[in-house]
Amino acid sequence: MVALPLRRPSERSGEDVDIILTRLREVKAFQRFPPPLLLQICACAFYECLEKGITLFRQGDIGTSWYAVLSGSLDVKVSETANHQDAVTICTLGIGTAFGESILDNTPRHATIVSRETSELLRIEQREFKTLWEKYRQSLAALLAPPYGAMESGSNNDSDRCPCVLQIPSEKLQRAGKVLRNAILSRAPHMIRDRKYHLKTYRQCCVGTELVDWLVLQSACVLTRSHAVGMWQALLEEGVLNHVDQELGFYDKYLFYRFLDDEEEDTPLPSEEEKRESEEELPETILFLAQIGPDALLRMILRKSPGQRTGDDLEIIYDELLHIKALAHLSNTVKRELASVVIFESHAKAGTVLFNQGEEGTSWYIILKGSVNVVIYGKGVVCTLHEGDDFGKLALVTDSPRAASIVLREDNCHFLRVDKEDFNRILRDVEANTVRLKEHDHPVLVLEKSPRASTLGNIKYTVISGTPEKILEHFLETMRMDIHHNPAVDDFVLMHCVFMPNSQLCPLLLLEYALNSKRRALIMTLRWANTHTYLIQEEPAAIFFLEELYGSLPNDSRMLRALKDLVPDLEKVVKLHYLDAFSNGEERLQKKQPIRNQDDILLKVYCSDHTYTTIRIPVAATGREVISAVTDKLGTTDELLLVHLSSAGEKQILKPNDVSVFSTLSINGRLFACPREQLNSLTPLPDQEGPTAGSMSTFELMSSKDLAYQMTMFDWELFSCVHEHELLYHTFGRQSFKRTTANLDLFLRRFNQVQLWVVTEVCLCGQLSKRVQLLKKFIKIAAHCREFKNLNSFFAIIMGMSNPAVSRLSQTWERIIANTIRQVRHCRSQPFNPDICQPNKNQAEVRGYVRKLCVIDNQRALTQLSYRLEPRRT
Repeated sequence: MVALPLRRPSERSGEDVDIILTRLREVKAFQRFPPPLLLQICACAFYECLEKGITLFRQGDIGTSWYAVLSGSLDVKVSETANHQDAVTICTLGIGTAFGESILDNTPRHATIVSRETSELLRIEQREFKTLWEKYRQSLAALLAPPYGAMESGSNNDSDRCPCVLQIPSEKLQRAGKVLRNAILSRAPHMIRDRKYHLKTYRQCCVGTELVDWLVLQSACVLTRSHAVGMWQALLEEGVLNHVDQELGFYDKYLFYRFLDDEEEDTPLPSEEEKRESEEELPETILFLAQIGPDALLRMILRKSPGQRTGDDLEIIYDELLHIKALAHLSNTVKRELASVVIFESHAKAGTVLFNQGEEGTSWYIILKGSVNVVIYGKGVVCTLHEGDDFGKLALVTDSPRAASIVLREDNCHFLRVDKEDFNRILRDVEANTVRLKEHDHPVLVLEKSPRASTLGNIKYTVISGTPEKILEHFLETMRMDIHHNPAVDDFVLMHCVFMPNSQLCPLLLLEYALNSKRRALIMTLRWANTHTYLIQEEPAAIFFLEELYGSLPNDSRMLRALKDLVPDLEKVVKLHYLDAFSNGEERLQKKQPIRNQDDILLKVYCSDHTYTTIRIPVAATGREVISAVTDKLGTTDELLLVHLSSAGEKQILKPNDVSVFSTLSINGRLFACPREQLNSLTPLPDQEGPTAGSMSTFELMSSKDLAYQMTMFDWELFSCVHEHELLYHTFGRQSFKRTTANLDLFLRRFNQVQLWVVTEVCLCGQLSKRVQLLKKFIKIAAHCREFKNLNSFFAIIMGMSNPAVSRLSQTWERIIANTIRQVRHCRSQPFNPDICQPNKNQAEVRGYVRKLCVIDNQRALTQLSYRLEPRRT
């Protein structure tokens, strides 16, 4: 480490300045500074070294200098009283951070600074720092906390302008930018060139619309133009791509953008080797950007001032608000209101104080990314808030001072902010349209007035929250019996299992039937039974409820004529649920009937030596139950782990409470049970590698339309077995419900299987001409799937052809002729009619083939096969 000279600035020689410059460049934060700024700092800065425990200055002092940390660390302490007895450490400043910016406006120091260890500081006096600040504000601001630091906020009127803060992009995004630039120079070199606008020449830049056009054409992963905008925005936020006038957002407009590599003049063009490497990396690069693009697009939209947001922008923000934990209790109407006023705010440095205890509350915050500490004077950090949490609401509701200080716990934290005026307006509107029913001073039902009145002029209400009993009572009272479908009641019947299980609902319905409106309770029961269908058989409480109701109904119907017309419907429901009481999961898999919780299946579980044991377990068996059955079958006393082993050798230890473990296996995955010490020795079975030869000889003689038709029939069988409740279990976690989602898992697995079937067949086809014919065949099958409205297989085939192992086969794609395109257009233009596919002689053979596709599900193996077919061009 270079020692800094202790001479005063006026006494320093050129050699002294060089020594200081070398030392500053060792600190990463100073590497971003332009050379003229570094030289001026070397000429005017002082060096200070503090021993551990030294107080540099106290809260309330008048500042005279600005500091930057070269080594060591310092504690930042805040006190509520003048004697500093209750001072609390709110954060720690490390190497590369700066403090003391209060000298810019001559305000007292906001905190006390104490060295945590031996620390070296760079000090610049007030007059010299103000001179540097005026000239290099943007660079110096990168080290500071708000209000002078690089805070990105949509609160100002110029929120879509970006402070020109130099930043070092992440290695992965920097590489992504280089790959895209090289690919453009290879495929469309005319896009990057000097351009003139208003008599000014902009060197080596691209047009926003052209970049979007180009990216959309490169991959099926880029779904829409707005998706492409988000992908370019992700690069722009990291400084890999820049607007020539430092515009913050990337827009699909005639605006000029320049890659980071083109910022310097006379940048050399990529070599042939670099272009070839970029072509190979391009599919994975686009896939990576496609994953982070939507978040970047959201941030760009949130940075716009509320008045500049379009209808599409508001929909994107609204969709994001639907998934934020802190807003889960609010109605969709309120979330739409928030979408129009919410503001994006980000802070770069850990330790930034968002607001202090005792200050006036001006905003409500929601954490989008990162975490914050809640600090109370005299107590220190009382809790930590994470992504999805909110804070600052209490001071706005009660119009009182802030009850605590909020300090950033980590770098690069993102927030959504709602200012006080908007908060109060929305809260006022919500309260005016909200009805609360209380019992013993506790709300038991909260309703919101619907913005649209019913056709009869009555006010309609939406349930926001409440106890299960009151919610059920409300729906029974407001349910209209003259219409068959009531969306609110249908939603309740479908979703009640999330907050009110059948074991709670059935007794309440029985009680309502006995005490209040019998007809209403009976109609609700019939709707409930028709929605749950065969799932009722899995719950004894539901069966008992139906038996009780069915037993009471004949006597009640003699007294009440209004019930007579409902007796046959209930009788049908009861009889239906006594049929098929005993079932077998294996038979259901063969017959393509819905798999149920109580069904049994035969499951192979392998040992480390590749021997296996077969156990019979319920479909919904947990990992603990599977291990117990295996242990009993093997007669071992060892403690076993249940492991999902993929064909690539990746191991996933299944948890004891995982439900329906058999349906979570990948296509060629297998279940292993072994002691923990044998975990690292597990290897995939030979048959997990998949086929070694393609099946083109089998299906090339089959009609493309026949294949598409049979795939459609099979997909429809799988889809028709999926119960609506499986989507709920999948969304909220089947462990919470102890329910299987086997039918949904099989349907999703089929999509992956068809996708990998395309990749496998192409990669196992060694002859170029045959491979061209194979791709044409898949294009025709996809077109016929679209003709049959089978978008599941259609998109699976398209994504299979977009797989990097297939899309990189440039020689193969070059041979695809325009004839194929015309055939696809012809098939696409035909009207849908499933009867047009007449049964052929080989219909059974086609049906058998599409239902038992053999695939390789190891992406690494597929990529290796792809490079054997077409090695890198030299």
